[in-house]
Amino acid sequence: MSDKNQFSRNFYPRQTFNFSRIGKVLVILLCFLLLVAPLAAQNNPLSPENMGKFASYSTGTPAKAAVVIDAQEIFQISGTEQLTAEKRAQIINSELQLAIQLPHSLEIEIKQVNDLPTIYINNRYLMTVTSDDVTRNNSVQQQANIWTDRLQATIKQAQRARTSRYIWEKAILALIVLVVVFAIDKMLSLLKHYALPKAIAKLVPGINSTRLKSPHLRLFFQTQLTLARGVLWLATFYWLSGLLPQSRHWRNQIFGLLKSSFFTPLFTLSDRSYSLIDLVILGGFFWLLVVATQTITTLLRTRILQQMRMSRGSQEVIFIIVRYGLISLGTIILLQVWGVNLSSLTILGSAVGVGIGFGFQDIAKNFASGVVLLFERSVQIGDFIEVNGHRGTVERIQARSIILKTLDSVSIVVPNSYLLAGEVINWSHDSPISRFALPVGVAYGSNPEIVKEVLLGVAKGYPEILTYPVPQVFFIGFGDSSLDFELRVWMSDPSRQPIVKSELYFQIEKVLRDRHIEIPFPQRDLHLQGNLPLGISPELETALLQWLKDSDNHISN
Repeated sequence: MSDKNQFSRNFYPRQTFNFSRIGKVLVILLCFLLLVAPLAAQNNPLSPENMGKFASYSTGTPAKAAVVIDAQEIFQISGTEQLTAEKRAQIINSELQLAIQLPHSLEIEIKQVNDLPTIYINNRYLMTVTSDDVTRNNSVQQQANIWTDRLQATIKQAQRARTSRYIWEKAILALIVLVVVFAIDKMLSLLKHYALPKAIAKLVPGINSTRLKSPHLRLFFQTQLTLARGVLWLATFYWLSGLLPQSRHWRNQIFGLLKSSFFTPLFTLSDRSYSLIDLVILGGFFWLLVVATQTITTLLRTRILQQMRMSRGSQEVIFIIVRYGLISLGTIILLQVWGVNLSSLTILGSAVGVGIGFGFQDIAKNFASGVVLLFERSVQIGDFIEVNGHRGTVERIQARSIILKTLDSVSIVVPNSYLLAGEVINWSHDSPISRFALPVGVAYGSNPEIVKEVLLGVAKGYPEILTYPVPQVFFIGFGDSSLDFELRVWMSDPSRQPIVKSELYFQIEKVLRDRHIEIPFPQRDLHLQGNLPLGISPELETALLQWLKDSDNHISN
């Protein structure tokens, strides 16, 4: 027992310290995100309607479009008076795609047309470099030379990528990469089931491997490893899909479809459109809010409330009030900084209220009952109560129900409304001291004074029986077969009553037997008066005589 306590004293302080550091990091991260969130909510650069505005006006330069070969960007061009940047890039990309299909080598040259450098491929017009296309303080001619070199190298690479030799090389490389990734994935799966606690204990100084056997920590590590394996395979498939031009084209189409799915507005609220990515980011903020709130309230309970020597019930009341208060306040702040006008949610709130009134009235009633219990404190954590025929200790008071741990170590979930609407016996209310009675019967002829002395001696000799109030013995009457007494004692732990009753009965029976005091059992004496006409039929008499004769013969043989 001392080793276990020593282990607890050594273990929990370090665990709380690490948890405190994680909590501080989460709180700082949440505060930073809350500061950044208004800008992201009001001017989301990732939304489709703001992409064009950001490209066109945020830097003061015209919008540009990408010139690509085999889904690889070469450079970006601007629009002209006749063509937009997107239309111009589309025409150039089509010409480049035709040029790549030619079996012979390409000749790329620059000609001066209207005092502007113009790029030709095999004497076929490709594009004219304008002053709007220039980047990094280059001249128009310098920009044309740079783009010509890039086109030459990229087209040569694209033509090579269509040869059978290139395809075989990439296939062999892909096979080697897959073998390596399979080996890494197998190692991660083995680490997930076997060597993780020992490996972490060796890599991280000051951590004992026995502390890592907690089911919560094991679930956390397994989740992290599963995410790592998922990221590994996603990165592998992304890289493999970029080896060949056709697969690269399919990959870009899939990513384009996903991008449009994530950034396309789903609904409009308060004059602002919300896409799937907005909801995902907002959900991430809510998750961080819940984790940070849980961390803060846990630190409040372990570092402050427990140091103040408060009761478990008082700690739980403050813990729940602070927790739900922070979540509610944080939710309002998140919605406000995210650009959601809460006044626009009035209709939604009315609909939810109607739904609660009809479909969720039991949940609402239990939640309201839980709030009343927290403030009324008629039932607290650690109280020994009896409700609906179940006796047990209150382990937790939740928003909808309480967890009652019975003497058989069975957890019973009791809705909060039952505690307010029905009768609840609370032995721990105000004071845990309670009294119980043990009926004892002795045989007629026993000395009542000796019986009283025996019962009081047994009660005073038991350590869990309180000396004040003093134990009492009452002679409650003459029974049918016994003299009836009742021993009334007091104890401070009502959950121990069944065990204490059994121990006292063992002691009482032993002492009464040693003092030769008989414990009677019910008896009935039957007295018959007068002559009763008893007789049997001749047939029955003959059968009984024959049976007796057969029995004698069987015994003699």
